[in-house]
Amino acid sequence: MINPDIIPKDKLFDEEIIQDETKWTTNNAHDPALVKDEDTYYVFSTDAQHGGDFKAGIQIRKSKDLINWEWVGRALNGVPEEAEKWTGAKGLWAPDVTKFGDTYYLYYAASQFGSTQSFIGVATSSNIEGPYIDQGEVYKSREGEEHEPNAIDPNITIDKDGQPWMVFGSFFGGLYINKINSKTGKFVEAGKGTLIAKRHVSVERAIEGPYVVYNPDFDYYYLFVSYDSLFSNYNIRVARSKNIEGPYLDFHGNDMTNIELPPNDVGLKILGGYKFHSGDGWVAPGHNSVLKDGNNYYVCHHIRAEQDKRWHYLHIRKVVFTADGWPLVSPERFAGEEEEAIEIEKIAGDWEHFKVDKDNDSQDVAARELIAIDSEATNYWLQQSGNHYILNLASKKISGVILPSWDWEKWQHTYTFMGKDDEGVVTLAKKV
Repeated sequence: MINPDIIPKDKLFDEEIIQDETKWTTNNAHDPALVKDEDTYYVFSTDAQHGGDFKAGIQIRKSKDLINWEWVGRALNGVPEEAEKWTGAKGLWAPDVTKFGDTYYLYYAASQFGSTQSFIGVATSSNIEGPYIDQGEVYKSREGEEHEPNAIDPNITIDKDGQPWMVFGSFFGGLYINKINSKTGKFVEAGKGTLIAKRHVSVERAIEGPYVVYNPDFDYYYLFVSYDSLFSNYNIRVARSKNIEGPYLDFHGNDMTNIELPPNDVGLKILGGYKFHSGDGWVAPGHNSVLKDGNNYYVCHHIRAEQDKRWHYLHIRKVVFTADGWPLVSPERFAGEEEEAIEIEKIAGDWEHFKVDKDNDSQDVAARELIAIDSEATNYWLQQSGNHYILNLASKKISGVILPSWDWEKWQHTYTFMGKDDEGVVTLAKKV
């Protein structure tokens, strides 16, 4: 059972927060990388903020429960000299942290908006909270080489044999993966590695924030990416591969490097901007990380408030997998819920649902329906199938998972549904 006493109330547009960075718990988090060290969760994030005095060095937050977050400080004292000299960057972007042996490796990116003069570096520490000592370049890119990978957005992933890799890149030349030497934290072989995803110039080649996670239950590597503009229509897509170097294919078997199809037809869209009946809703979720914590999976991403997009917030959501092995994310933020058997009689009632529309650059707005149980005489019904459920919405059957959840808009217990139909269209819903 979710305990509402440990769930913090939202503090949106709080001017007091921007003046005191120790209160930046879920505010001012951008491009968050979620990692776990022993019994503590950490988020490392970009030097991006709304209000306050700007400081560079990678923001650090920590939590014991993925719900309540505490400000720690910064990993570095400004932009490392080598990275600053190459890029002219005033801040650091899109960090990621991993541990090899007894040493923590902090990967960071330096660049400027619209530039391909970029730099991925690595710093090391014996303590996850630092201080970190810069170890210099991992990969750098040069201005004007727009068909090469832009050296930002590093993510370290470990394959099923224990070999680390770095997946990286943003816009321009696409996303690449290359093997990492765990003794140095740098590439085994110099170079860009293997192309695994890109987008067409008609959408400004807008793909970034790659993150790869392996699920041993399905024996797939899952590539999560963000499409489009981080200020407006950001959205999260996913594809999968049996090989960590790809090819990564979406639900329809389209390769993530395919630029012949319409740009929105590639990649399974699992979350975009959305709005339930209560509350203003959210826009531009993206640049996520994914944490596998035992048998649980969580997606961590930033998101913007509909009423004032200057503010960006940290959200963490539970990830579930469909029976055919596709990851879906909860329409509500994580509040301590666990997957469990649910008596189907508890599920009947009013639900709000929305389709995650692959072509919608605005919010997906929820509709409300009365859902019956095992009653095919109605247009809206639900039936149980083992640990999964089939939701019928006007003769469209959607297979998925139901979780006990917390309704952050109405501040009450609820149930959420995450499902996908035979055409690969995702539906998210909550009971009201």
